[in-house]
Amino acid sequence: MASSSSAAKTGGGVSGHIPLLTVLMLGLFLAILNQTLLNVALPHMTAEFGVTTNTIQWSLTGYMLVNGILIPLSAFLIERFGVRKLFLIAMICFTGGAVICSIAPNFSVMLIGRLIQAVGGGVLSPLVMSVILFIFPPEMRGKAWGCSVSP
Repeated sequence: MASSSSAAKTGGGVSGHIPLLTVLMLGLFLAILNQTLLNVALPHMTAEFGVTTNTIQWSLTGYMLVNGILIPLSAFLIERFGVRKLFLIAMICFTGGAVICSIAPNFSVMLIGRLIQAVGGGVLSPLVMSVILFIFPPEMRGKAWGCSVSP
């Protein structure tokens, strides 16, 4: 009985939130993909920018460093800006950083773009978790995380 009243509060369960979950998960997927995708491009980037392996590693290290700083700050940022505004800011930073990286004439510009991307990526993971925790009751959160629709 309690689960049916909880489902009523959420607008029919997970299926009522599919558009929201799709947007959130797509943004989160891109941020997580971006953390690991660069590994295969490092040798090519080293040759393209004419830098050493130690220098090119800063594109990975800097990204993770900014992520590590912003993840704990996300709770404060969510309170300060709100979920919707913060999601938009994070996606704008992520996309803007990607554009800067794509037109970077040298490693320094590419690193700046990468750090801007990390600002968006570092906020997205805790933001998505917070939204799911807010809109779904405890018994439905597993389904929301799995993005499965109950029959």
